[in-house]
Amino acid sequence: MMQIEIWSDIGCPFCYIGKRRFEAALEQFAHQGEVQVQYRSFQLDPHAAKNPDYDLYDMLSKKMGRSREEVKQMNQQLANQAREVGLDFRFGGVIPANSEDAHRLIKLAEQLGKGPDMWEALYKAYFTDAKHIGDTDTLLALAEEVGIDRQEAAALLQSDKFIQEVHEDGREASRFGATGVPFYVINRKYAVSGAQPSEVFLQALKKVWEEENPATKLESLSSEPGDVCADGSCGPSRS
Repeated sequence: MMQIEIWSDIGCPFCYIGKRRFEAALEQFAHQGEVQVQYRSFQLDPHAAKNPDYDLYDMLSKKMGRSREEVKQMNQQLANQAREVGLDFRFGGVIPANSEDAHRLIKLAEQLGKGPDMWEALYKAYFTDAKHIGDTDTLLALAEEVGIDRQEAAALLQSDKFIQEVHEDGREASRFGATGVPFYVINRKYAVSGAQPSEVFLQALKKVWEEENPATKLESLSSEPGDVCADGSCGPSRS
């Protein structure tokens, strides 16, 4: 079994794009049935405000030292990349809230076998639907959307459960050498960084599979080939 761990953050556009590209590669991989994928948490900005009073453009403009118009143009290029993999990014409505509670909700969803659905719901809420992922009511509605009991989700968000697990995920990524996300680790031995093209992901999967499952060619102990059956017919070997 090949194990692939993917570190991501909800507010990371390349994580969402990379997710689609990786999924496309996995669909083409001959051994996809023997691949186990696990998403892990990584907060790009653990100190982000839970209820920001600024939009994404202002936040990026301040962080990058660029004008608001330059940031808009950069994000438009990102939106074009997203469209190529079937995603609809609407950066103008994004609320850049702290993602800690969202990651904790994902941890609960994973325990209930709904982790992939929760990731998808949160990504779409953040990048397409202009929903506030730091808001408790928004998170509860999304939890219900993927089939999680609202009261169970509410109890989680009112507690500090999974906070340490979320933080430990980030520390572990750093120990592997990750400086950003998305970050992919295969069998805890190989790493792929960034939202690579699907072809790159597929090549990586094939390469790791071949290295981990080498074809075995046995040494023959007979000097001449014997009579064999092959290709639906049997007969003496040719000398």
